[in-house]
Amino acid sequence: MATFLYRLGRFSFRRRRLVLMLWIAVLAAVGIGAAGVSSSTSDTFAIPGTQSQKALDLLEKEFPQASADGATARVVFEAPAGQKLTSAAHKAEVESLVGDLKSASQVANVVDPYTGGTVSKDGSVAYAQVTYKVAQADVTDAARADLEHVAEQGERAGLAVSMGGTAVNEESHQSAAELIGIVIAALVMVITFGSLVAAGLPLLTALFGVLAAICGITVATSFIDLSSSTSTLALMLGLAVAIDYALFIVSRYRGELKEGHDPEEAAGRALGTAGSAVVFAGLTVVIALAGLSVIGIKILSDIGLGAAFAVVVAVVIALTLLPAMLGFAGGRISAGKLKTRRMRAIEQGEREPMGVRWARFVLRNPVKVLGVSVAGLLLLAIPALSLQLGMPGDSTATPGSTQRIAYDTVTDGFGAGYNGPLTVVVDARGSDDPKAAAQDAVTLLDDLPDVASVSPVSFNETGDVALIRAVPGSSPTSEDTVGLVSDIRDRGAALHDDTGAELMVTGTTALNIDISGKLNDALIPYLCVVVGLALILLMLVFRSILVPLKAAAGFLLSVLATLGVVVAVFQWGWLADVFGVDQTGPIVSVLPIFMVGVVFGLAMDYQVFLVTRMREEYVHGAEPKEAVIAGFRHGARVVTAAAVIMISVFAGFLFSDTALIKSIGLGLAAAVFFDAFVVRMTIVPAVMALLGRRAWALPGRLDRILPNVDVEGEKLRHLLEEDTERTEGDGIPEPVHTGKG
Repeated sequence: MATFLYRLGRFSFRRRRLVLMLWIAVLAAVGIGAAGVSSSTSDTFAIPGTQSQKALDLLEKEFPQASADGATARVVFEAPAGQKLTSAAHKAEVESLVGDLKSASQVANVVDPYTGGTVSKDGSVAYAQVTYKVAQADVTDAARADLEHVAEQGERAGLAVSMGGTAVNEESHQSAAELIGIVIAALVMVITFGSLVAAGLPLLTALFGVLAAICGITVATSFIDLSSSTSTLALMLGLAVAIDYALFIVSRYRGELKEGHDPEEAAGRALGTAGSAVVFAGLTVVIALAGLSVIGIKILSDIGLGAAFAVVVAVVIALTLLPAMLGFAGGRISAGKLKTRRMRAIEQGEREPMGVRWARFVLRNPVKVLGVSVAGLLLLAIPALSLQLGMPGDSTATPGSTQRIAYDTVTDGFGAGYNGPLTVVVDARGSDDPKAAAQDAVTLLDDLPDVASVSPVSFNETGDVALIRAVPGSSPTSEDTVGLVSDIRDRGAALHDDTGAELMVTGTTALNIDISGKLNDALIPYLCVVVGLALILLMLVFRSILVPLKAAAGFLLSVLATLGVVVAVFQWGWLADVFGVDQTGPIVSVLPIFMVGVVFGLAMDYQVFLVTRMREEYVHGAEPKEAVIAGFRHGARVVTAAAVIMISVFAGFLFSDTALIKSIGLGLAAAVFFDAFVVRMTIVPAVMALLGRRAWALPGRLDRILPNVDVEGEKLRHLLEEDTERTEGDGIPEPVHTGKG
């Protein structure tokens, strides 16, 4: 691979105009395609194989008029202060609005608040439940416009009208403050390289790649239904890794120039060495993200595959467009007019870099440093023991939005449980007396202490499948409601034994509980798969057993500490004002497992970029501790800059008004900080110092079995040395390329 990348780097450098024009053509094509499509996004959560999904499928078959899997909306009416909706004038107005809802586009059914019993006891609040003929993803703009028109009419009549439910999309606006991450990234690269040209190239190619990836995802939404968070997370991760990958290659290119190679040769060598590491690092991220699709939850598959696509584009950009841009920059990339006196002293060998001094400190005190670092991460991980998972809904909507107002109004007027009623299905097709079985189910529900109300039984046409609505006494996301659903299902087993009827719980609340449970159960197995993958990949790269074990253990520490921070902020409310968290609650269910996949990829990035140089020095004869110092001398500055850039980009998403995006931004920023600075820059050298030569030991049998992937380009270096000796022996001078356009 290193030899291929070496040739690719030289080709892209030499044919830079062609490469640039091809990429511009690609960007123009996907840009035009994205501008001309009508995208379709949604946040529908569905999970096959669960009881709630099984019940929905049965309702779709036996109660087609109910549109069990259709989108829903709840239109909440509130009377002016001191007045009641039961007055003749207000009642007439509400009934007129309900009539408009029944004739609205795509509406299947509307429950009138006066006939459906959804008027509060004091008469101040009422709501109409709207069911649509289509799923959430298929609700048209015209249908949503009809909803808004009803709300406007109600407002003009003096009523307060708010709307919630899956048919009502909460608009997510990306704050301009997120650009702060890009600005900080640019400043970090200027400080790292001391050159505007060297700092600008990674940022330019990263933006180019992210734009191409986002346009590609937008084009894909015209063919498939994707989660609305797909593009945002692809932007977040794609931008961060694209800058990092370009940063590593540019840094290596400058190093090759400093060793006396001409620009084209330096570009080839940079891609053959750092480029190989970029390919491996990108591959680990892609595998971890794409692996999320095997869990079987659509939104997780969408964001995983979308982010993986953005990473693939970032890798391809780094291997093709970046060396072409290096060709345009030529020798100017080494001209550093912005270098400080300290940077110049380090380059001239008059002063040790801070990374080297830090490595020497850790190597002198490995036990103390290791103990403090591990203890600190474990302490931060303590809140993770109380991790609670939940799904986003109207309760987590932005304060002041119509969804949040509707949720709070219903809670004040009726009780929190009315925001998440349970749909109980009695499949009595195997019962001798379906009506008696359904009545037994009603009695069962009435006897439960946390059930606020139970609706009358509705039967299908054949009279063997019953539908019952039960309202919990607690909010949809509370532990009491989770326990209630579990209790109903447990008692349903006894009902089946007595009557032969199967009792199932479904609805949005039950679906969310099942999804959270499925994700919670999948977290540990997925973590084991990811750690196992890490061990295999790192064993291939470093040809060692202890180094991969140490890397995997560090990865686990990073994940646990990060989960602890997320729980402390978003669930416990610590520093909530600082991070702009308006309401605490369960952690979004997809966050932990998604974060495991992403953090795994990022952890392997830093592991590869830092430790491959250590191995390279060790293979060349350096003592173990000197190899660690050499690795820090060449890689610490770039790894630090890459980590700061990633933290800045991820932290910028804390300004998002969406709970999922905000929590992922904080989680990934914290994960990068812990993994880069605590694990890779502190724990790794401490462990390497304690292990000594044993760190690089590999049993002979494994050494023969494992293929040599040569991530650090050792074979390429030997090949180039042989070519140089042969060229010098023939008396033919090597051509010198200026790198000018």
